[in-house]
Amino acid sequence: MDRDEFAARIDHTVLGPETTWPDVEAVLDAAADHGMNACIPPAYVAQAAEYAPDVTLVTVCGFPHGQETPETKEFEAERAWKDGADEIDVVVNVGRLHAGDDEAVAEELERVVAAVPVPVKVIVEAPLLAEDELRTACTLAEEAGAEFVKTATGFSVGGATVDDVRVMAEYLPVKASGGVGSFADAVAMLEAGAERIGASSGVELVEGYDESAF
Repeated sequence: MDRDEFAARIDHTVLGPETTWPDVEAVLDAAADHGMNACIPPAYVAQAAEYAPDVTLVTVCGFPHGQETPETKEFEAERAWKDGADEIDVVVNVGRLHAGDDEAVAEELERVVAAVPVPVKVIVEAPLLAEDELRTACTLAEEAGAEFVKTATGFSVGGATVDDVRVMAEYLPVKASGGVGSFADAVAMLEAGAERIGASSGVELVEGYDESAF
């Protein structure tokens, strides 16, 4: 994997509650300069699509807790796509998973996937799940037609782990997100089966690229 291919797997991210347009603009500029994608809050997607039309725009839905109604998530995903999002990362309802309400989780994910003609990644919040729940979440995401599963929001306990990525990669392509702060971290996730990396430190990851790692 050369540097450009590696950079294209990075979703350079800014999603904090105090995110401003200048913060988003800086992420978009860095993404454009380094060949990365950009993951930004829904509020800025339309502006970002106009500002950086050549950058792949990822945004979030039901973020960060996943406790919205299915109708709200469906609307949010559709609005983000109409504003110019190229990919949607939706947070699963972890409470429903804990309760064993798989039918509700499945219906919600199906509605979000059906609402948009762009790839949907399901954020399963793996640090909060037992392995059987993680496998259930991945199965439901796969059956709903999602294109990726994503490890974590980064706003709960923990983040991406090699063990979780290995389990998730049995079902769908994985976006490893949460705590991936160095090139070595990213390589470990890719070796475990991740296809995409979500990180606020995207620039550091790309600038730390070492071809010998691949």
